[in-house]
Amino acid sequence: MAAPLDMEQSALSLELLPTDPLLLILSFLDYRDLMSCCYLSRRLNQLSSHDPLWKRHCKKYWLISEEEKSQRNQSWKAIFISTYSDLGRYIRYYATLKKAWDDLEKYLGQRCPRMIGSLKESVREEDLDAVEAQIGCKLPDDYRCSFRIHNGQKLVVPGLMGSMALSNHYRSEDLLDIDTAAGGFQQRLGLKQCLPLTFCIHTGLSQYMALESVEGRNKYEIFYQCPDQMARNPSAIDMFITGTSYLEWFTSYVNKVVTGGYPIIRDQIFRIEMSKDALPEKACQLDSRYWRITNAKGDVEEVQGPGVVGEFPIISPGKVYEYTSCTTFSTTSGYMEGYYTFHCLYYKDKFFNVTIPRFHMVCPTFKVSTARMETNHNEYAVDEDEDSTDTDEYEDRRRVLDIPAPGGRCPRHT
Repeated sequence: MAAPLDMEQSALSLELLPTDPLLLILSFLDYRDLMSCCYLSRRLNQLSSHDPLWKRHCKKYWLISEEEKSQRNQSWKAIFISTYSDLGRYIRYYATLKKAWDDLEKYLGQRCPRMIGSLKESVREEDLDAVEAQIGCKLPDDYRCSFRIHNGQKLVVPGLMGSMALSNHYRSEDLLDIDTAAGGFQQRLGLKQCLPLTFCIHTGLSQYMALESVEGRNKYEIFYQCPDQMARNPSAIDMFITGTSYLEWFTSYVNKVVTGGYPIIRDQIFRIEMSKDALPEKACQLDSRYWRITNAKGDVEEVQGPGVVGEFPIISPGKVYEYTSCTTFSTTSGYMEGYYTFHCLYYKDKFFNVTIPRFHMVCPTFKVSTARMETNHNEYAVDEDEDSTDTDEYEDRRRVLDIPAPGGRCPRHT
């Protein structure tokens, strides 16, 4: 029977491994462990400084490209360390937010290049620290990280966070820079410790981020306020929740934009086109439309009439017709479906329908204010001494944010 091996003799030290397998092992380590290896021994210090090991971390956490490395004329390890010294507190968020910004800029470059000129350069750490001191609240790291990439945008039309023109309703929402946002920081009832993220020049509406868990809001929740003009209690502000954190709010919005989920840049919603490969005799003209509109309660409304928005477009091979239309719902969700009726130009007695597949519309999550739930309904009577209007509220918000009055209606843009 063989004698048992001496455990001390059988123990294998990593340092005794050949260089190639040891480098392979080191390649699986995270940046923290790889840095720790530098202090274990001279050999591990040399091997953990092997530059290709740091290339992966530079690309994973900071999205550094080969081209950028060449411009910096530094090693991968030096780039990682210098970037970490500046942005290390944001290492959990930086790559995700930087990719979102890069994707958005690429999309804007193709669809709306003039909007890129409205983006502001990044802010410094000390600027963000100064804002925290000014408002007396800590800013979440994902918000700070985003502003280390871009400091919002100038107050222009179209707004980065959505633009549309529906009938007589115009909207253009800008992403506020850090100083304008800090100037609009709220301490009043109903919006205590809330920071505005966006502002619409035409409606005065903003999306806010709750910096503390007060008045029934979750910390860092993002929402549109819905003030009740009939309420005596000013804190009776319901909310449409648009995000649970800045990271989720911004990245999900960008994803919807670049994938076509939000047609906000060219502000056209419905599109009719004919393939350029179609035969000339396929040319036709739209005669009428039919819509079947169903709300969340199952109530159905049918709309049928000539043309679309008063027009009877002719569709021929390769031609595109676009128009904007809207409807209203008494519930927070619903769906529409229908068809267009056309007649052929070459065979005038020939009519046909083109089906419009069902599509759904859903409002963001709605949250009733705690003040409303805790207050007796009798307190919601109108106070005759008060003279509060939507216009008054808009003017108050505009003054708080120090934003000039809009000069006319929001122009359509392509």
